Amino acid sequence: MAWPTWREATQHALYGPDGFYRRERPGDHFRTSVRASPLFARAVESVARECVVSTVVDLGAGGGELLRELHRRAPELELIGVDLASRPDQLPGPIGWTDRLSDGLVDVLVIANEWLDDLPVDVVEIDETGMPCLVHVEPETGAERLGNPPGPDDLSWLARWWPLDEAEPGARAEIGRERDSAWADAVRRVRRGVLVAIDYWHRRGDRPPAGTLAAYRAGRMVPPVPDGSCDITAHVALDSCASAGDEAGATATLLTTQRQALRALGVDASLPPRTLALDDSQAYLAALSQTTQAIELLDPAGLGAFGWLVQTVNRPLPDVLARLDRSTDRGVVRRTR
Repeated sequence: MAWPTWREATQHALYGPDGFYRRERPGDHFRTSVRASPLFARAVESVARECVVSTVVDLGAGGGELLRELHRRAPELELIGVDLASRPDQLPGPIGWTDRLSDGLVDVLVIANEWLDDLPVDVVEIDETGMPCLVHVEPETGAERLGNPPGPDDLSWLARWWPLDEAEPGARAEIGRERDSAWADAVRRVRRGVLVAIDYWHRRGDRPPAGTLAAYRAGRMVPPVPDGSCDITAHVALDSCASAGDEAGATATLLTTQRQALRALGVDASLPPRTLALDDSQAYLAALSQTTQAIELLDPAGLGAFGWLVQTVNRPLPDVLARLDRSTDRGVVRRTR
């Protein structure tokens, strides 16, 4: 039996008729910023209010956790979840649910939190002759073997975004061209609004030489086997997605870390004053819990290291994010047409 490429195998394993994401909710298998703290939803609400939008779309909504918290905080917003999975039973009635992003969206904030990393990618490996070859996989076991070189479009993407000219045999890369196309399609569907992609990421100057292909099941990292039993994921070349969004018509672009973005949006990990413990012990404990949650969201070695790609269509960047300056925190990239 022919062995598929990783992209083909992952597509079937995650999104086939009985695929992982047809049956499972992401929150049951790995921890996200949404589940770490309601402070994340508060930050999303802050972006929505800063942009004065009437609609928030959660692209790759999973179990609808972000939408539920936003509905609790801002019931006046129109909220729409986009996901291939069925509508969660516990989702409040006013929240919409669909399996695809609509066209012609106006006054909208589109949030894609850990969506791009679950779009399948092809993996290439440098063989003993120095040639990049597609990696094929046996879906039942995860065993691998090398095949032919990728096609010209993928080779062109690699040359621009993940060059392998000087890579040693065994070095790997993940081809992000399909993710670029998916993000560009989302940008084109917005007539006026803001899109935010939040994900594990890397940039051209720090691509990991061994790649990032990984799998999760029930909260644990497991060997990646595309048999439908686990989530298969890989980090996102957000700089490449940003360029694709620019070409699709984005007006302004910001690329930064979650740590910087959330701090700009008011997420504060400062300890509450000790005097509060004497005046109101319950308020002190509540504030301390919020600090703990903020520390997790801002952790530069954890969720705080996630990338935030913010792109606008026919409007400027939100002021609160546009004010971000360059820093040592992997920097900030801003572009405006």
